[in-house]
Amino acid sequence: MEYIRQSPKDSGELQMIVRRPDVNLREVLEVADLDLKNGLVGDNWKAKGSSRTDDGQAHPDMQLNVMNARAIDWIARTRDRWALAGDQLYIDLDLSGENLPPGTRLALGDAIIEVTAQPHTGCKKFVERFGIDAMMFVNSEVGRSLNLRGINAKVVQPGRIQVGDLATKL
Repeated sequence: MEYIRQSPKDSGELQMIVRRPDVNLREVLEVADLDLKNGLVGDNWKAKGSSRTDDGQAHPDMQLNVMNARAIDWIARTRDRWALAGDQLYIDLDLSGENLPPGTRLALGDAIIEVTAQPHTGCKKFVERFGIDAMMFVNSEVGRSLNLRGINAKVVQPGRIQVGDLATKL
């Protein structure tokens, strides 16, 4: 936990970008474009829809799933398993609600994203891939306060991002 708690507070490196072109498919990218309407270009966020909207359409506050790189590193054990978590952006940054409350904006490459209030909790697939103990860990009281399962965000300024970019609080 100490390693995860030491994540940078104001600016941290984007360590992985993952596009989900279809259910259970993952593409690890070095460079990607963020778009106001579609989130991560080529991702299935919009087509997949959401159970959190009345009409089943994609939830506008869930365009991007962002996870702490240190947390996924601890959970997945090897970098080649990070993408299985299902998030699109893995950043070495303190994602806690105290550090990044809803409304916080992050500059990332040419883009700006905004943390939303939609909770990001683990799902059945997360349990299948990492086990019930991992789910209990990220959804524990401490795990929830640190947002170890991640946060939701939306694009507020489109632009290009790439691995190695710094995500900086504005």
